[in-house]
Amino acid sequence: MAPDPEQPTLSSLGKVGKSSGEIGGVEEPLLNGGIHTSENYSLASAIFPFLFPALGGLLYGYDIGSTSCATISIKSATLSGISWYNLNSVDIGLITSGSLYGALIGSVLAFNIADFLGRRRELILAAFLYLVGALVTALAPAFAVMVIGRFVFGIGIGLAMHAAPMYIAETAPSHIRGQLISLKEFFIVLGMVGGYGIGSLLVDTVAGWRYMYVASTPLAVIMGIGMWWLPASPRWLLLRAIQGKGSMQELRETAICCLCRLRGEAIGDTAPAKVDEILAELAVVGEEKEVTLAEVFRGKCLKALTIGAGLVLFQQITGQPSVLYYAASILQSAGFSAASDATRVSILLGLFKLIMTGTAVLVVDRLGRRPLLLGGVSGMVISLFLLGSYYIFLDNAPVVAVAALLLYVGCYQLSFGPIGWLMISEIFPLRLRGRGLGIAVLVNFGANALVTFTFSPLKALLGAGILFYAFGVIAVVSLLFIFFIVPETKGLTLEEIEAKCL
Repeated sequence: MAPDPEQPTLSSLGKVGKSSGEIGGVEEPLLNGGIHTSENYSLASAIFPFLFPALGGLLYGYDIGSTSCATISIKSATLSGISWYNLNSVDIGLITSGSLYGALIGSVLAFNIADFLGRRRELILAAFLYLVGALVTALAPAFAVMVIGRFVFGIGIGLAMHAAPMYIAETAPSHIRGQLISLKEFFIVLGMVGGYGIGSLLVDTVAGWRYMYVASTPLAVIMGIGMWWLPASPRWLLLRAIQGKGSMQELRETAICCLCRLRGEAIGDTAPAKVDEILAELAVVGEEKEVTLAEVFRGKCLKALTIGAGLVLFQQITGQPSVLYYAASILQSAGFSAASDATRVSILLGLFKLIMTGTAVLVVDRLGRRPLLLGGVSGMVISLFLLGSYYIFLDNAPVVAVAALLLYVGCYQLSFGPIGWLMISEIFPLRLRGRGLGIAVLVNFGANALVTFTFSPLKALLGAGILFYAFGVIAVVSLLFIFFIVPETKGLTLEEIEAKCL
């Protein structure tokens, strides 16, 4: 396999010296007992390999926020600007959840094509689908065309949420990897707040829903151009090299050039040594063998899948969509004037989520993954039992419900929100990472769809109080899962995680 023509060559780069912006230089142990120097990098060069993939998360969040406002606009006889505005609940459900079902399709596609395409090309494809889906939705002349646009956009979500954490994890310096991947969750929440904000501005405009959806297209273009400009993941290139899917020398040289671009001048002339170090560590953990479908469910691959899929499953079935469903009514019962407007309530909650996610970003690489998960999920358990008690025993004490709501949202954004995506990007062995993350993302969106679909029937059958108690019991089970199963990965390279934690 020849090097990617879009990537630099060694001769074009020349010898790069160290700059004043260099960060790193601490000695760390190698898997085979040797010593290596931690990854030197310039802060400026680390921004873009995070920023452009993270735009995929921003667009996902924007879709959630804008769609909640678009459905209000599209149902209005005077403001929809269309003749087919008289939609029933199933039609509105297809518009709302169309991107979610598209994301399920994208997750299945990612399982089959991710390792062939590579992380960078998968993100370019995701940006293209974001663009096409948003344009088809915004310009839709009929309901059926709009649903197709929602599905196409959703396929882009599935691919982006699969490839973005992988690309960031594989290109980020180890000691800030947690912050950068957690910051992707921050971008999702930021996109939600932006979607609510833009939606609230356009909801009273004729055909405002069209403008809400088309507003995402510039970001999709920027994401696509940015990913086209960024280099491929060096670890993906080296995986192909040791699996015999191209010339070892050519792929090694391309990986060195990509690493130089990712780390900037600060890496100096240490890039070849760093690439050889990664190759050696990959050989130690047996990455030269291509993974088979059966192997995904055996040995350390099965352990990684249990950890990753378990985390994203509990992330959804501990009630996160359902608690937010009750946010407006809880705040209204407490007498908050802003609660009379669901959009404003969503913006306020979104800003609170943003603050708590930012807190997680700042501390994740200092405190570690397990402390945030254990502490945050413990808070979720308390909040869920408080919410259940409010609906059964304490309906005359709305302050309890408001406190429980804020506690739940804050603890979720400190734990499952960012750490779930962070852990699934770290825990899978490199040769399994594409397929493993594909399964984990499929589980995430599948569980989200299941909880969303079953919430109303279960609420009617059990009542809100019993349902929140049930979510509380599931949260207790997730706490035990984290305590006994989930390892700490703070400060370890991806290869060290595979060797020490699986």
